[in-house]
Amino acid sequence: MSRVLLVLIIAAFGLAACGEREQIMEPQSEKRYQGKPDTPPWGEGDRAAWENALKARQYAQHEDRRIYQ
Repeated sequence: MSRVLLVLIIAAFGLAACGEREQIMEPQSEKRYQGKPDTPPWGEGDRAAWENALKARQYAQHEDRRIYQ
């Protein structure tokens, strides 16, 4: 009888742990994010130049291309 009770208690805790509560920020809350907005990854520079530099770095990281050069 005690094993059945133990299994039921473990099952109850397991099911309770699977519950998901909705996480909504209260509109009047003081805990709002006060930081600055995100900047693009290329910063103040040229996006095309940043993308070309990224492609060149990725190209150099391929093992097949490094072995056969």
